[in-house]
Amino acid sequence: MPKKKVVIMGAAGRDFHNFNVAFRNNSAYQVVAFTAAQIPNIAGRKYPKELAGKGYPYGIPIYPEEYLPKIIKKYGVDEVVLAYSDLSHIDVMHKASIALAAGADFRLMGPTSTMLKSKKPVISVTAVRTGSGKSPAVRRIVEILKRFGKRTVVIRHPMPYGDLRKQAVQRFATLDDMKNQKCTIEEMEEYGPHIAAGTIVYAGVDYEKILKQAEREADVIVWDGGNNDFSFIKPDLSIVVVDCRRPGHESTYHPGEANVRMADLVILSKVDTAKPADIEAVARAISEMNPDAVVIRAALPITVDQPELLRGKRVLVIEDGPTLTHGGLATGAGALAAEANGAYMINPRQYAVGSIKNIFVKYPQLGPVLPAMGYSTEQMSELEQTINAVPADVVLFGTPIDLRHFMNINKPAVRVRYELREVGKPELESRILQVLKRH
Repeated sequence: MPKKKVVIMGAAGRDFHNFNVAFRNNSAYQVVAFTAAQIPNIAGRKYPKELAGKGYPYGIPIYPEEYLPKIIKKYGVDEVVLAYSDLSHIDVMHKASIALAAGADFRLMGPTSTMLKSKKPVISVTAVRTGSGKSPAVRRIVEILKRFGKRTVVIRHPMPYGDLRKQAVQRFATLDDMKNQKCTIEEMEEYGPHIAAGTIVYAGVDYEKILKQAEREADVIVWDGGNNDFSFIKPDLSIVVVDCRRPGHESTYHPGEANVRMADLVILSKVDTAKPADIEAVARAISEMNPDAVVIRAALPITVDQPELLRGKRVLVIEDGPTLTHGGLATGAGALAAEANGAYMINPRQYAVGSIKNIFVKYPQLGPVLPAMGYSTEQMSELEQTINAVPADVVLFGTPIDLRHFMNINKPAVRVRYELREVGKPELESRILQVLKRH
């Protein structure tokens, strides 16, 4: 039988994982290409031969997603696999239609064919949308596990934007580890808060190897599922965070809806700032989709390190990049903090340089805030130039990590912090305890 020719549509994360667990060393398939979207500077590279296996002596090319119809026709592709997340259901079907019109089958791979099995108890934390409050939920869960005396390791959804051969298995225990491995700002934002709390973080490309190494130093593994993707590792407790400030998204995004339907426990996040009617609408939707799930309501209280520096001042608000771009929000926690503390937000658009200027064109929904974009050394430099060009009195970091560790800023700066806190009965702790008792 001839091999089935496959293209994997991705964004340098789920796509590589699906290849590793389902297609690498599989004689029934030949993956002829990856396509890249969402993340800059991924297309034009190759998935290296050292990671692809013996069937790929030249590696696997990565093309821009807009080339998909041409790739299907050029290689006689039989099947297109969609392998990235944070897409509306409409966007998913548009992509399916493009593949079908070019003559290929279209496929979504599910948990059974992609989840690894661990020897250690696993708690997965995923979300419906980027920016829902998943990372604070992970930190809360790790806090509980450590209080129970458990050595806890976080395995993070991949963000391998550099040299893939060097990033097969990554371990982060200090902030210097992030510098040494040339992390992007997005990686720093995701890994940094865990590291600051004394938690070891694993990430990379080859999650079979990552899992084996993490198991050697963990009593419990917590999967931190970025970009609202579902877990790469089969969980003993599946927790999903839903954003009450975005009602309706729990049933209209992929794979967010699947996450909700699979969940053992759903956290209704941001109940302290969401409209009461929106909270109840989300709660009803969760009850209809997954009536067996335990539902917890949680606040995401926002604090500022030095609020006295903000009142009446001109402030440049810097927000978590993916929350605004992939997540589609206009503003984030930084803007809420600025408004609450009587600051005047300066719109950074006219001061943006290089690729940062292009971000405002690509994402017109952005409010008077600056998304922390830094997927390359050049873009990090452009972000620094933009920050320093804005005539603000103070910089307000709404990002999960203090960017002053990684760039020189010519103004005073303060940080916004946000930690998840349950409202009502502490179900989270009791559910985690049940998992530990089972093991």
